[in-house]
Amino acid sequence: MSKLNFEQLADLLLLLSVDGIGPGKIRNLLAKFKKVNKILSAPYSDLIKSDGISKELASRIQKVNSNRKAIEDQLDNNLNKLKKINGRIITVWDDEFPSLLKKIYDPPLLLYIKGSFKENDNYSIAIVGTRQPTSYGKIQAEKISEELTSQGITITSGMARGVDSIAHKTALKNSRRTIAVIGSGLDVIYPPENRKLYDEIAEGGLIISEFNLGSKPDAPNFPKRNRIISGLSLGTVIIETGITGGAMQTARLALDQNREVFAIPGNLGVRQAEGNNLLIQRGEAKLIRSAEDILVELELKLKPVIGKNIPKPQIDLTMFEEKVLAALSNDPIQIDKVAESANLSTSDCLVNLLTLEFKGLVKQLPGKMFCLM
Repeated sequence: MSKLNFEQLADLLLLLSVDGIGPGKIRNLLAKFKKVNKILSAPYSDLIKSDGISKELASRIQKVNSNRKAIEDQLDNNLNKLKKINGRIITVWDDEFPSLLKKIYDPPLLLYIKGSFKENDNYSIAIVGTRQPTSYGKIQAEKISEELTSQGITITSGMARGVDSIAHKTALKNSRRTIAVIGSGLDVIYPPENRKLYDEIAEGGLIISEFNLGSKPDAPNFPKRNRIISGLSLGTVIIETGITGGAMQTARLALDQNREVFAIPGNLGVRQAEGNNLLIQRGEAKLIRSAEDILVELELKLKPVIGKNIPKPQIDLTMFEEKVLAALSNDPIQIDKVAESANLSTSDCLVNLLTLEFKGLVKQLPGKMFCLM
């Protein structure tokens, strides 16, 4: 359960119920007033001096206190319902709140969850795409999900029809972790045919919602859901999406959050591939052919969870390049010592070092020092 007590949760929900108030404005207000209850009791003159708070908004904040009884009753009712479905509330101030999600521009202040976060969930990869994938898209969604989960990586998605469901089901089939971020209340399963999937994810993984219990899967909810999907993940993989698809939005959010975006190239003229190809053309997504490309790109960030299991790209080397590479280590070595160890002249050694640098295997440092990448 959250560190916040009942009254503090009620204060937060009361403030969130104000039309025009979201996580961003609440953070601005907290920077000034320090506590939510102090925001709710602040004088009008102090509220309008806060960043982003208009006269109308300040007035709405003051008036919302009249709804306290209704909010407290709703919270009490929700806590009882959550208990029945093994759900609970956590807030951004709780230790359990995922650290990656805290780092985005506008993390949710409160989450309804079913299940528990695990340490390896900090190394999650999101897999998203169209609700109507082609046969190629279905194959790739399952293949990449299986390859990533085999490395112990948690798969995050939105439990929608199509690509999302395939990603979740593949993780579960391999007895691996998966996180579903939904655009409705924790007690509203959408699409309804995913009830079994919902139960299976909740049993071994995690269901997350930012929305109050009973919330319907209305269209405005999904952009908010998508920012959580990308925010929970080190990178987002786009399997297939049209130009106006929700996965395109998730890709843009991931880029805004300074997270990696990967996309599978698709055939020209196929509607479900237009978004992927556009992302790749713009340089906004890295073209991938398999999960190996993702693992190599995110190697340093993923090392704590998969360590030395990260595959290395196969690169053809000449006999001389192999000798030079064998003479190097992670510590910088001067060119003359490398040449001596490789039994090559300094000039020949330098030529091979430069070739290895182009191949991404060697890094040159000041003073003609070299080390492995």
